[in-house]
Amino acid sequence: MNDVVLTEVRGHTLLVTINRPRAANSVNSDVHRGLGQAWEMAEAEGDIRVVVLTGAGESTFCAGADLKALGTSGPDGVTPPETAHWGFAGVVRHHISKPIISAVNGNALGGGTELALAGDLVVAADTSTFGLPEVKRGLIAGAGGVFRLITAIPRAIAMELLLTGAALSAEDALRWGLINRVVPRPDVLTTALELAEIIAGGAPLAVQATKTIARGIVDGGVPTEAQGWTLTEEALERLSTSSDTMEGITAFLQKRDPIWSGR
Repeated sequence: MNDVVLTEVRGHTLLVTINRPRAANSVNSDVHRGLGQAWEMAEAEGDIRVVVLTGAGESTFCAGADLKALGTSGPDGVTPPETAHWGFAGVVRHHISKPIISAVNGNALGGGTELALAGDLVVAADTSTFGLPEVKRGLIAGAGGVFRLITAIPRAIAMELLLTGAALSAEDALRWGLINRVVPRPDVLTTALELAEIIAGGAPLAVQATKTIARGIVDGGVPTEAQGWTLTEEALERLSTSSDTMEGITAFLQKRDPIWSGR
């Protein structure tokens, strides 16, 4: 792929690593392309039966969009227009038939949680946190988080998280069914790979058909999510010109509390 996205084939599993630990494994256009290409590779290669996605380092799985790239190059600095159909990080709208396990080795706030929601199973470190804090930045969880969280966990819990921007500990994420396993951080990748090996031991076509039906994938898309994406895109377009969005991002970068104007 490229140096910010590493791939390694282990048996029938494709291990994919976001390799920007100094930037909290945030997503820029190079990460988007690398992850999207890894998904294409996984779908095309018959010997690959499962994908495991993780982040480099010990503290952060993925911190979401790279605000520096966004500030200097605009949306194209995060999501290149030629592969925008793949969605954020090259994967959130890039549906493949191979099961995807997120090995969450650290914090997964914002886009990191949205990456986990885009996959199928999650193994998390006991020190990791999940959440969608976008409302605290004047934004919404625009990579599918708003409508996917509602279907992933009980409605009341999801609404509280979405409206407050609060984070969940790994144990609470497990309690509410957002993730599958909580293990000590050194064991995250091993546990995810062991789970992948179990899945890869099933009949490949049957596993792929099961995922496709369960996720409602039709011709590479999920028709039941169409309205969610439309509403998300319309909201993001409105927010992109709001004073509050600019204030939220500026306050975050300046490490201060935002002063909202409601405009």
